[in-house]
Amino acid sequence: MSEFNQNKSQPTEESLKTEKRVSTVAKQSGVKRLLTQKWFSPALFLLTAAIIVTLLWVYQDRATDQPTTGTEVTEEGTAVNSETDENIAPVDNPLDATEEIAATGEDMQWPVANINELQIEIPFYDTQASAAEKEAALIQVGSTFAPHMGIDFVHPEGSAFDVMAALGGTVTHVENNPLNGNIVEISHGNGFVTVYQSLSDVTVKEGDEIQQGTVIAKAGRSDVERDLGVHLHFEARLNGNHVNPGDYIVE
Repeated sequence: MSEFNQNKSQPTEESLKTEKRVSTVAKQSGVKRLLTQKWFSPALFLLTAAIIVTLLWVYQDRATDQPTTGTEVTEEGTAVNSETDENIAPVDNPLDATEEIAATGEDMQWPVANINELQIEIPFYDTQASAAEKEAALIQVGSTFAPHMGIDFVHPEGSAFDVMAALGGTVTHVENNPLNGNIVEISHGNGFVTVYQSLSDVTVKEGDEIQQGTVIAKAGRSDVERDLGVHLHFEARLNGNHVNPGDYIVE
């Protein structure tokens, strides 16, 4: 009798399977009831939307914290091309390119036909300049400001104008950059290079030998300095380091 009662109290394999099926059916029924509730779909939509918005905020914050790439800004605030100009000198270490320019046998000129018809919208950031001039030579990058390592020219009426080679030399780089627009770089020997950005209608290609005053393009636009509209961004570099083009212009 006791053995019968003991066997009766212990669940059989069949009864365990039955209980498991009943539990599974109950869970499935609960899920189905949940899915049929009128409030479930709107709640799921709101939850999904909240997750997407949160991810967008996180991505935007990370993008804002990163410095702009291209030839306008580096982590030090100086202009740099992320692929080719990693050794840009700090702006507080100006260099003298007089000898290198003299070796070309030419006097450096403005890269436009008539400088008096244009205006300088953003000057080169010169550490020797006054406080007001330094302030005028800062560009905004996200929520911070960085020194402007070139000179930006605009026409008072916003018109396009010819861009010319400041010195004779060899075209060593032509690029359509997503941030800085069309770019042309001309090497003049002895490590001295002039750079022309925000161009349109480029008429030269890499390897071309050109003379001083040759029209290489027209002033155009860039994404980095979109607020300027049509303009020319002009730089001069010595061995990869930025120098103030205005210091070497002979008018």
